[in-house]
Amino acid sequence: MRIASSLTLACWIVCASTALAQDPQAVVDRVSNQTAVRNAQQFIDTDHDRIVREIIAINEIPAPPFKEADRARAFAQMLRESGLANVEIDPEGNVLGLRKGTGSGPLVAVAAHLDTVFPEGTDVRVRREGNRLLGPGVGDNSRSLAVMLAIVRALESANVQTTGDILFVGDVGEEGPGDLRGMRYLFQKGRYKDRIRMFISIDGAGNGSDIVNGALGSRRYRVTFRGPGGHSYGAFGLVNPTYALAKAMDRLSKVSVPSTPRTTYNVGVIGGGTSVNSIPNEVWMDVDLRSESPQQLNKLAEEFIKQARAAADDENKARSTNQGRIEVDAKVIGERPSGITPADSPIARLAAAAVSKFGLLPTFSVGSTDANIPISLGVPALTIDSGGSGGRAHALDEWVNVEKGSSVRGINLVMTTVLALAGVQ
Repeated sequence: MRIASSLTLACWIVCASTALAQDPQAVVDRVSNQTAVRNAQQFIDTDHDRIVREIIAINEIPAPPFKEADRARAFAQMLRESGLANVEIDPEGNVLGLRKGTGSGPLVAVAAHLDTVFPEGTDVRVRREGNRLLGPGVGDNSRSLAVMLAIVRALESANVQTTGDILFVGDVGEEGPGDLRGMRYLFQKGRYKDRIRMFISIDGAGNGSDIVNGALGSRRYRVTFRGPGGHSYGAFGLVNPTYALAKAMDRLSKVSVPSTPRTTYNVGVIGGGTSVNSIPNEVWMDVDLRSESPQQLNKLAEEFIKQARAAADDENKARSTNQGRIEVDAKVIGERPSGITPADSPIARLAAAAVSKFGLLPTFSVGSTDANIPISLGVPALTIDSGGSGGRAHALDEWVNVEKGSSVRGINLVMTTVLALAGVQ
């Protein structure tokens, strides 16, 4: 069995290398000219009303961080109803649906994340205003999940045969505190971890011209300031952790970072304290540091920790420490690896050729997406838009435009890209 598996793997690698070595535009043209593929594209057009309904249905199932299970179960059933028989939910909560190819091509994974940034209790109902759907998470990433379902149905309806298997993934933990846990499991522990040869993430609304080939690295900290605490009046004059935190925020705001490679920082959440009339004994802040460069990210992290400790020292010098000093504790609560899939790599050239096929100008960019994990592991990976247009991502009034023409074109662009990678029989 091991010998057979090794031979199969070797065959996949050779076949994939041979296909990807061909002229990208010729590959895309050949895929697009297949009768079955044209039929699949026509199906997307006729199926569009259902796609819109599914965007709404998916979005109205809450999926806050670490609580994606209800949406996962619903999405798994939707995959089955769209034509996939081999559907499961893995131990981490990812929904996996395998569409078998002929066995002579590589396994291509196509993913869209299930989770949203919005906390439990957020009103995720969608309202429609003309061609716009508005609701928290509707573009990031409910539309992408609906696009995946539409592609599955189109391939099934038109009986499109691929040489490689396609693994459709609705993954957990892409946003914020999730720290890409779904992707980490898929590539490090999941049953397909050693088989995935190429990876496409569908994330956010957009016409499809943008190809995210750079993985934006990030490091997130929870920084806690602790002190003796006390009564706001009776213990007045003692060191105050809140003042130390405020000084640390001020110091961070004055840190100089390069614009190239782009490097950023943000204090996103603060908390702590007991009551308005108490000097707190503990306060904290969550800080997000990002850079396109691993070296710059490390440099920024070192500077940030230095400034946080200096802020604690400042407070210890400014007020009385006779009941105890301010102590600072910085813990990493999230870390996303950086890296790049070169723009001249076969997968990127094929994606760019698909963009050009649909009359758009391909551009390459850097982002923090599910693709960070495979990129960091050396697996060719990209993130592409789900089609159409949208705006106000991560805001309560997030929206997508479902005008049929641009929406259908974007979905067909995604499908063409996936088929160019998986190969059409």
